[in-house]
Amino acid sequence: MNLWSLIQAELKALLTNPVVMLTVFGGVVFYSFLYPLPYSHQTPLEQKITVVNLDLSQTSYQLERMVDATPQVNIVRRDSSIIGAKQAFLNGDVSGILVIPEHFYKDLLMGKSPTLAYAGDASYFLVYGTIVEGLAQAGGTLAAKSTVSKLVLEGTPIEEAMNQYAPSQLNMKPTFNPRMGYIDYVVPAVFVLILQQTLAMATGLLGGTQKHGKGYWSRTTALKLISVRTAILVMIYYLLSMYYFGSSFSLYGVNQLASIGQLLAMLLPFLIATTAIGIWLGQLLPRRELVTLVVLISSMPLIFSAGFIWPTQSIPALVLWLANLFPSTPAIQGFLALNQMGADWQQVAPHFTQLWLQAVAWFGLAVWSMHRANKKVR
Repeated sequence: MNLWSLIQAELKALLTNPVVMLTVFGGVVFYSFLYPLPYSHQTPLEQKITVVNLDLSQTSYQLERMVDATPQVNIVRRDSSIIGAKQAFLNGDVSGILVIPEHFYKDLLMGKSPTLAYAGDASYFLVYGTIVEGLAQAGGTLAAKSTVSKLVLEGTPIEEAMNQYAPSQLNMKPTFNPRMGYIDYVVPAVFVLILQQTLAMATGLLGGTQKHGKGYWSRTTALKLISVRTAILVMIYYLLSMYYFGSSFSLYGVNQLASIGQLLAMLLPFLIATTAIGIWLGQLLPRRELVTLVVLISSMPLIFSAGFIWPTQSIPALVLWLANLFPSTPAIQGFLALNQMGADWQQVAPHFTQLWLQAVAWFGLAVWSMHRANKKVR
């Protein structure tokens, strides 16, 4: 079979396979809207809480108003006891609890440090963090006001009192995530993993479909077939990757600091290695549906060991070594550095080299596995 006939046959096999087409185009496009949806507001706001005010002083009510004024929380009810607040929390009526202790105002007057009790639903990290942030912000503001007021009453000028309370001024300038949002933090890395997983699934499903039959693929050498298949899928995923790194990032306002040339260069070994992994899985697994299962199961370990959720220094060496066998790990680190942090090419060169080494190794393994499978069929 000549090269042009093989290209036509591969395109036909790809485009007429509904499962593969749904995985390639449906999966990529669907996830581009579905995954960022929970983070569309960047951070959760107006979380419902209840207040147990055991002090009932004017200052404690002032604290309640300050808490309710923060954007993070919204006081929707007040309970007279901790038991009632706990029951409301267990019923799902609220996501957090604030307990103002007895003698709160008295302790403030005497210069003591009263203890405010917070509780939040820690099964959702974003919700818990938001509630604690809002309550701590209100409590800290009231503490600062009380301290400054006490110093002023003792005869300290107000400017000096403010400086004594906060001798250093905090000027935060977020780097690489100017909006301090979760879309900028999560989506760019996860999009790289989605590209890898959908491509590996599609390639594995195509190979698994053809493995148990005879056709043009059985009359073509493994090297030639894999080279053509890889070239076709790389071109398709170049377009899908540009959709992710281009219009999707623009839609969600994510940084786009890398040039097109840098993105295309980094994508080439990443897509080649991923295609080869899919071909190898299709030949290795006895049934094609197992490809989807294996790829999906691997998603969570790969994303958590990629180094952006948890620092690589804290990941066990064995887990880190296994994660670096797959292209998603250096690709995520490389793309984040280029596109979100504005790194130059020299800074990501180690990731680029690692991707090419993976591409060569996985491609060789794919050719060997298909050649071995074809010999058994014959």
